[in-house]
Amino acid sequence: MACSTAKRTALAAAALLALAACGDGGSSGGGGTLVGLVTKTDTNPFFVKMKEGAQQAAGSTGATVQSFAGKQDGDNQSQVDAIENLIGAGAKGILITPNDSKAIVPSVDKARQAGLLVIALDTQLEPGDAADATFATDNYQAGKLIGQWAKAKFAKEGKQAKIALLDLNPNQVSVDVQRDQGFLEGFGVDVKDKNKIGDESDPRIVGHDVTDGDPSGGRTAMENLLQKDPGINLVYTINEPAAAGAYEALKAAGKEKDVTIVSVDGGCPGVQNVKAGIIGATAQQYPLKMAQLGVEAIAKFAKDGTKPQNTPGKDFVDTGVTLITDQAAEGVESKDSAWGLQNCWG
Repeated sequence: MACSTAKRTALAAAALLALAACGDGGSSGGGGTLVGLVTKTDTNPFFVKMKEGAQQAAGSTGATVQSFAGKQDGDNQSQVDAIENLIGAGAKGILITPNDSKAIVPSVDKARQAGLLVIALDTQLEPGDAADATFATDNYQAGKLIGQWAKAKFAKEGKQAKIALLDLNPNQVSVDVQRDQGFLEGFGVDVKDKNKIGDESDPRIVGHDVTDGDPSGGRTAMENLLQKDPGINLVYTINEPAAAGAYEALKAAGKEKDVTIVSVDGGCPGVQNVKAGIIGATAQQYPLKMAQLGVEAIAKFAKDGTKPQNTPGKDFVDTGVTLITDQAAEGVESKDSAWGLQNCWG
């Protein structure tokens, strides 16, 4: 029986190393506690910065980080496979940005039953307590900040808004819903069910479309909504790559000077776009900090069994958010693009 168990463990470890050799994973650290980092993709600068943060924390804690990613945003199966391999390889914990907050839960349950500490990064699982903890931006607050800023700007200019919302994908994952609904609440729209995108009846909303969080998707979604109403003058985007695509569509239509774009991320290219006037305001988040804290938490759990404690009054560990704009609005706290560039990522 012991021989069989050892054989299975060896095979699992070999499979994990084989996946890493194929480019689906990568490891760093000092050979101690094994921590798995499973991100949505390995190309988005947000997740690249997470890997950097995890590697930095691995160096200071003596942990080893094994990283995996989905093939594209929404790829749940690759994340399922990564969790299976990490369980077999004897990982002490997993940090995951779920591609599907609901579909990944059975795999997370299996990992926790095997004694691993599972921490969601950036995107909460559904239900949130399916993970041991979540380290994230307050995504609702991030959306609310850019909504409040846009509301103040339009009120000051005496303009009536025609709003386009460029969301992530049809799955309505928690981060997507929270940012969208936070923005609308901040702007003063009755969101009805704040856990659902698209059930609002406010006549200022032209419509929603999805972008997959990338420039090409942002451009297509913006083109679709402009066909519905060429008078759109306020665009919310799920992230800054989608915002860049939306701007290209607006520019091609000759409308870029007539439309205000707001977004979430605070990556260096996005903050540069704030400085250039392409994005009016963005909510900056801190992926490096999320991953650093996550690795440190798993290392502590491996040492003495301690689990992370949520930020008081919230059901997750809040890693912070800052509104970045060069057009400060009265009553909405913000920092300018110079500050944003000093604290950006990507």
